[in-house]
Amino acid sequence: MTAYQDPSTIQRVLHGARTIAIVGLSNNELRASNFVGYYLKRHGYRVIPVNPRESTILGETSYPSLTDVPVPVDVVDVFRAPDALPGIAREAVAIGATALWCQFGVINDEGNRIAEEAGLSVVVDRCLKIEHARYVGRMHWLGFNTQRITAVRGGLQ
Repeated sequence: MTAYQDPSTIQRVLHGARTIAIVGLSNNELRASNFVGYYLKRHGYRVIPVNPRESTILGETSYPSLTDVPVPVDVVDVFRAPDALPGIAREAVAIGATALWCQFGVINDEGNRIAEEAGLSVVVDRCLKIEHARYVGRMHWLGFNTQRITAVRGGLQ
């Protein structure tokens, strides 16, 4: 598994991405996928929801599948059950994505192999938001850059 958690690969994907399609992005603000999408939008990425049950999420048009997305996608971020990954990986290859990012628990060897053999960078069992905060240096307890530096104990008042 560590081959799919290489820090240099993670950093290259984060710094090279502009457009991220989030497969399984939820409209529910309490779901991790929604928070990750919100965070990524706030940090300058173009977020494209891929969820056939929704028409818009986070103010963006939601598409039923990756192959329906009308713009080039750099990273496919997956919030789906592991058994869905091979099909998602095939779609990521078909649309010319450069990376397949599998969130915590989305582990499927066949899906990883499909993407890797097609030349995509593959990151598995890592959260895109957490890794972005780690490597870009914007970690805050809410996950936002508050633009405030303080030595006051307890942080924001």
